[in-house]
Amino acid sequence: MRDLLGPGTVVGYCTNVHPAWSYEGLLAELERHAAAVRRAECPGGVLGLGLWLPAGVAREVLERDRVGELAGWLGERGLRVFTINGFPYGDFHKLVVKRRVYEPNWADPRRARYTIDLAKILAGLLSGDDEGSISTLPVGWRADVLEFSGALERAVGQLRVVVEALHRLRQETGKLIHVDLEPEPGCWLGRSEEVVRFFEERLLCGGEEARVREHVRVCHDICHAAVMFEDQERVIGRYRGAGIRIGKVQVSSALRVDFERMEEGERTGAVEQLEAFCEDRYLHQTVVRTNPGDEGLVFFEDLPEAIEAYRAGVLRAGEWRVHFHLPVFIERCGLLRTTAEQIAGCIEAIRPVDGIRHFEVETYAWGVLPASLRGEGLARGIAGELRWLAGQKPKACGGAGG
Repeated sequence: MRDLLGPGTVVGYCTNVHPAWSYEGLLAELERHAAAVRRAECPGGVLGLGLWLPAGVAREVLERDRVGELAGWLGERGLRVFTINGFPYGDFHKLVVKRRVYEPNWADPRRARYTIDLAKILAGLLSGDDEGSISTLPVGWRADVLEFSGALERAVGQLRVVVEALHRLRQETGKLIHVDLEPEPGCWLGRSEEVVRFFEERLLCGGEEARVREHVRVCHDICHAAVMFEDQERVIGRYRGAGIRIGKVQVSSALRVDFERMEEGERTGAVEQLEAFCEDRYLHQTVVRTNPGDEGLVFFEDLPEAIEAYRAGVLRAGEWRVHFHLPVFIERCGLLRTTAEQIAGCIEAIRPVDGIRHFEVETYAWGVLPASLRGEGLARGIAGELRWLAGQKPKACGGAGG
């Protein structure tokens, strides 16, 4: 879906919502869901995809020389890969994932090898002179990075290894591919100011600054920034001011509840509704702002811990933001709200001069949503998200869907 959010933009959805235990399993999921979304949203046209390949499947595709075959298979079905989600390394659909999604971190050479594998695959899937993006772990889970001496230095070294690999790949294929660090609550890079500091104090200090800036960018996840109570426009402006490019935007929405505006009975009901979002597979970091005028935030690693604190009387006020990716067209569910209203403002804040081309709807949590929010099926839900996003077109862009 080209030019949907302005000239030169490409829009799609992220396939990490589908299991991908093997190459054949990946194709089966795409046939079942992605092809149906394409028929619903752009019949006769092309549907953009943000592909997810776990490390084992990526290695299989390369070792069995199946990149060309995959490109042909996708083309026959009107599916176009323009970006890859390189964040989850292993099985993202295990019964329990939680903090495992941050393993291995960037201090481990396996992360660099995996990312280079993805870049080689993406180069073979891109059409014409298109650029490609790979979103990735924001160094690692903060506690894990702090635990091991020298982990940060090793992470920077591995990122620079990838920069050199991407530079060579561009020389060999003509394809520009960048790896985009994706800030996330609880990780080493959780807020935009931490990203800027990391670039300025770490990544850009080892020489080849222009090459690093070209091949290492930021993946701005709207949900993640919202959970950290960051203003979307301010975040984009901060990156712009530091000369750090946003490689892609993940269009996503967080769960929120404002206890300050509720009566006691409503608060009790809201906590009961929050419990429906406690599930075993994914981590749902929860950030609480106890006073709107106070910058201090209280962080909980997972939603059940925040609810436990509430029931213990430790934290019974403020606004809560929960890292639970909800379908972007949902603004309210019962007594709970979402941050979907921030999506339009984020898109509006992006200027043509920023050169941000890639937009990816990423609601990977469809399978663990409360049953009442799952709607009429996954393909219809994804189609509904893309349809909703098409209505968020910035006024200044005037692009047409395609």
